[in-house]
Amino acid sequence: MTASNMIHANFSDQALKGVRVIEMGQLIAGPFAGKTLGEFGADVIKIEAPGAGDPLRNWRMMKDGTSVWWQVQSRNKRSLALDLRSEEGQEIARKLIAEADVLVENFRPGTLESWGMGWDVLSELNPGLVMLRISGYGQTGPYRDLPGFGAIGEAMGGLRHLTGEPGRVPVRCGISIGDTLAALHGTIGVLTALYHRKVNGGRGQVIDVALHEAVFNVMESLIPEYSAFGAVREAAGSALPGIAPSNAYRCNDGYVLVAGNGDSIFKRLMAAIGRPDLAEAPDLANNAGRVARVAEIDAAIGVWTATRGVAEVLEVLNGARVPAGKVYTAQDIAEDPHYRARDMILTQQTREGYQVEVPGIVPKLMGTPGAVRSAAPRLGEDTDAVLREIGLTEEQIAALRERKVVA
Repeated sequence: MTASNMIHANFSDQALKGVRVIEMGQLIAGPFAGKTLGEFGADVIKIEAPGAGDPLRNWRMMKDGTSVWWQVQSRNKRSLALDLRSEEGQEIARKLIAEADVLVENFRPGTLESWGMGWDVLSELNPGLVMLRISGYGQTGPYRDLPGFGAIGEAMGGLRHLTGEPGRVPVRCGISIGDTLAALHGTIGVLTALYHRKVNGGRGQVIDVALHEAVFNVMESLIPEYSAFGAVREAAGSALPGIAPSNAYRCNDGYVLVAGNGDSIFKRLMAAIGRPDLAEAPDLANNAGRVARVAEIDAAIGVWTATRGVAEVLEVLNGARVPAGKVYTAQDIAEDPHYRARDMILTQQTREGYQVEVPGIVPKLMGTPGAVRSAAPRLGEDTDAVLREIGLTEEQIAALRERKVVA
């Protein structure tokens, strides 16, 4: 089903229907959390600065004056152009928050407090408010006031030290993974807090997500290994250290990733590549033994893949039930039938009038699925409607617009 078809579907059974979210964040971390909540039915009101709006509107590749990234990051949201630096704008924001379930913000700590919207003020206005705060270093601690972007969080969280080839400059993975990890942790926090409020009769609360902590949380055995053995894990290129075999291997027309690290999988892999001697070697029957001889195992696999094309390698390994895959490009993803079959490529109609393919919705809820209900908004497209909802008259809205408080 295309997104354009989904817009006309019945969304009465979406899991977060009736939840109102005020999104004050910009760029990636806060807005990705808002995007995720919106896809499952929340009414997300995005507050943007009049004139420029969220800088993401102008990031990366543009079409008809707007970033195509914006089309996916801001779908299912309504845009309120409001000057939060003005006292009138702050008062309007407080009125909106007083009636909301969730506030999402990713300003530097202290910014909202300087605008009269600290937790002490907002929780008194709305005791049930769930406030998601995403920042570089969190709301407390000695680094709280330092500026922090996702890339810095990736470095401090331990990820950048492990990326790239040994002895080379650490590389980034090519996307803002630190921001997105923070957004996903924040979304988990929001849903947990909403559950507590509804089921346990609890009050609202603050969810404090630091970019580096979100990255650190997925670093697996990094710290336990250092604590127990003094081991500092280093970059290992395409391999997965301590797990064998799991690596990328060169074919005659590209690369394949092979994860043959299960005990029975390893035996099937070695049989498939014509190395029964390795399949039956007693010391390779478990992971510890394979790690000790990983260079030999990788070399054997590499010799076999080097004379074959990617398609042939995958055909053989899939037939042997060995996890393997090619390295996908954007074109590979867009043309892959499995992506299409699972609605992971959607055709979305934009406000500018053209159609663009965008990622589908994850996770897939079978009873209350996520959906694209509306395209990403133009700046201030919903200003009047939102202000009417909190009781402002047409005359009051016109006066605010004249004073450039709203747009």
